[in-house]
Amino acid sequence: MLYYRLIVFCMIIYKGILREAGYKMYKINRKISLNPTVTLMDIYAPLVAKKAEPGQFVILRVDDEGERIPLTIADFDREKGTVTIIFQIVGATTKKLGEKNEGEYISDFVGPLGKATETEGLKKVAVVGGGVGCAIAYPIAKKLYAQGTEVHSIIGARTKDLLILEDEFRAVSDKLFVMTDDGSYGEKGVVTNALKRLLDSGEKYDEVIVIGPMIMMKFVCILTKEYGVKTTVSMNPIMIDGTGMCGGCRVTVGGKVKFACVDGPDFDGHLVDFDEAMDRASMYKPFEKHAYESTCNLLNK
Repeated sequence: MLYYRLIVFCMIIYKGILREAGYKMYKINRKISLNPTVTLMDIYAPLVAKKAEPGQFVILRVDDEGERIPLTIADFDREKGTVTIIFQIVGATTKKLGEKNEGEYISDFVGPLGKATETEGLKKVAVVGGGVGCAIAYPIAKKLYAQGTEVHSIIGARTKDLLILEDEFRAVSDKLFVMTDDGSYGEKGVVTNALKRLLDSGEKYDEVIVIGPMIMMKFVCILTKEYGVKTTVSMNPIMIDGTGMCGGCRVTVGGKVKFACVDGPDFDGHLVDFDEAMDRASMYKPFEKHAYESTCNLLNK
């Protein structure tokens, strides 16, 4: 935990030195709309890119008056010094971030935080991504594939228009299964349908890695527990400082309190109390909605 506090402290000092020198650091090098509510950005952050690994995250502020929000590292390019983030516009801060354009800057970009996903020694893995969770699952699938692991990817969304990163997953998967709730693309159904079919057909996985909405991860874990397959989930609860000091990101795992920012964000999915995590996340939805609507009104004036 002390390690993460030192990272944040050093970044604050480093940022202050840069500002005194008149240097703006976190430039938006690329911006792409993946669907009506999901945006991809490449941020110039060479120190973060140098150390980033799949499964880790950053905490950013759009401006000096903004709140801190966590976003998972969707990709990185050490040579270019860029970190890719993918976010859905759901609240005030993501709305402000989405208004930024290529060539503009954001105020803070701290990381990499959290523990990287453990991939060493895995021979065959099923990677399951749902919705925006595909942005977190993709770099993990990419690393697994690059190290020679056999990767079976299952990605899902409510409709075809909300599906993201299909081509990217196809390039790093030995098998790819695409699911949509309404059947507008790929196969109609949820990700557990495809995973159950694979398990029933005799596929043996060292591990299933699932990332997406909590309700989706919960039901994938219920399924894999029946088959005795180790399952890792990535938890993304409310976070503030990213160092374990605020306690906002606490989750119950195996009956013990863990902090997603320093103990995770990856956890054994069969031990996570998803019902508690979902209840805590829903507490903030009214505030998030109010902040989003207030921001929209300000931007439209």
